[in-house]
Amino acid sequence: MVTPHELASRHGILNALALHSRGVDRGDAALLGSAYHPGATVDYGFFAGPAETLVAILGEAQKASPPTTHRTCNSWIKVAGDQAIAESYVIAHVEDAETQRMVLGRYLDRLALADGVWRITHRQYVIEGNTNRPNTAARGDGSLDLAHYVPQGGKQAADPGRALLALHAAEIAANAKAPAAMTQPSDAALGDALARAEIHDLCMAYARGVDRADKELLAAIFSEDSTVVTGAVNGSGAEFAEKICDFVESQLDLCFHSVANEWIEVHGEEAIGEHYAIAHMVMDGQDVTTGGRYIDRYVRRGGKWLIKSRTFVFDWSTSHATTLERSGFYEALNTWGRFGKADPVYAHWASLGE
Repeated sequence: MVTPHELASRHGILNALALHSRGVDRGDAALLGSAYHPGATVDYGFFAGPAETLVAILGEAQKASPPTTHRTCNSWIKVAGDQAIAESYVIAHVEDAETQRMVLGRYLDRLALADGVWRITHRQYVIEGNTNRPNTAARGDGSLDLAHYVPQGGKQAADPGRALLALHAAEIAANAKAPAAMTQPSDAALGDALARAEIHDLCMAYARGVDRADKELLAAIFSEDSTVVTGAVNGSGAEFAEKICDFVESQLDLCFHSVANEWIEVHGEEAIGEHYAIAHMVMDGQDVTTGGRYIDRYVRRGGKWLIKSRTFVFDWSTSHATTLERSGFYEALNTWGRFGKADPVYAHWASLGE
């Protein structure tokens, strides 16, 4: 069960993970470096060693490149005192003059709390897949001229987001009043927050279970009377766990479920939720990307939250001849995701203990 300490820790850890993405995308070495504790290490394949060296490499490389987006989500976090581990999914948009790339991967992080701040102490990057298509980006010279309507992303001081954040912070500071007396959340509010955190973990387990073809993990997150409707497999939770893992291992070259927009409403011992999902697969020589939503019902039995009903609502899909590459641009990224327990997340997850 999630504790109040773990719930509070997760917020600090999520901010550290977001700082890392912001620092890379803004080409800001100082911001990127603030995501790591002194002495932190990394293993990205193309570089393994001190985090401060990677920060310098990425900071310099990003200065002149077009804006990138590192969308970090699916953060499954386990806390033990002032130590923690996490697995997060990341979709990175990277481009040059000729090619737009979508790089799919995961961060396996170790983190620590020091001086009241959570920061990364070690990060391993695991690559899952990629798409590589001719660059069709429009920045003020195309039919979709968003530059006339919204600010355009940039690097370092040129990024409008940085100026806007500084403005908002200054306005808040100027209007600051004496802090009000601290009030404790009601037992009901704290209970709901803890429940939402545990339900979040169910959804992270679902993504890992499908993407790693882990039948045992998947079967453990559904109630005995559960129903699952995904199109690929419809049936009970137990049937889904068995059949979807067989399908993934036998039919797919890779599988990647990115979950965001998590909305959960708790009603005592039951809850409902909606989660947006982007699923990317390589199947029969095709890159298949599907967007949709999981509509869920949850129950707490024996003190444990479980999925009682999950229905995938289909919104859109694209299919193209696969552009997956493992050499060239990606050759130095030598840790690839795998189906089954050989995937590095299992050793990472066991390293903190239960």
